[in-house]
Amino acid sequence: MAFDSWQEAIWMGGYGFYVWLSFGVSLLAIGVLVVHGLLTRKKLATMAVQEKQRKQRLARRQQQERELRSATTE
Repeated sequence: MAFDSWQEAIWMGGYGFYVWLSFGVSLLAIGVLVVHGLLTRKKLATMAVQEKQRKQRLARRQQQERELRSATTE
């Protein structure tokens, strides 16, 4: 091992604070990106379902209008 004890490994010759701080900030940033991606994916899935339902409602309404027009012309 490059260090004589775990304390020296954590301290890293006086640079430990900066090293571990950079690890912490990096992990925090990655965590934020993962959470943001998951939330965005969930929101997009919900929007896709809503859009599909809207298109189905419009298609049903158009079909009803066509049936109504054909019934009144007969």
